[in-house]
Amino acid sequence: MKIGIYAVGRLKAGPEKELASRYLDRFAKAGPQCGLEFTRSVELNESRAGNADTRKREEAQELSRQIPDGALIVVLDERGKAFDSAEFAKFVGDAADNGQRDMAFVIGGADGIDPDLRDRARLVLNLGKLTWPHQLVRILIAEQLYRAVTILTGHPYHRV
Repeated sequence: MKIGIYAVGRLKAGPEKELASRYLDRFAKAGPQCGLEFTRSVELNESRAGNADTRKREEAQELSRQIPDGALIVVLDERGKAFDSAEFAKFVGDAADNGQRDMAFVIGGADGIDPDLRDRARLVLNLGKLTWPHQLVRILIAEQLYRAVTILTGHPYHRV
């Protein structure tokens, strides 16, 4: 299954970008062992519209253009469902085992995700009740994707 991260906002050069890249590189190397492939990270500019609803709608339209047709969409949002790492790994693994071709992790801009895009998601995932800046969300999801691969392959990275 091909996995991509689609985000509003750009990671500037620096420690956040380096850390996210480190986990995505680990995922890319370990993922094929269990049928997972990291295919792309898409960063979109934030909308410059004058109000939050319009910004979210414009950002969702651009995100939707980038996401492959038929992709299983996972929206990252603090109002979503909370998984532990093993549950997250199972969700990813089950999707791959069931023949899902693409999975898209979507990170909204400062105003969040447009409700129409959130409604299209198979999963709205909560990375904690706190609100995280998009730079940290990318690091968190990159690490959890790598962790999911280690759980699925029995690698000792994940310890309970």
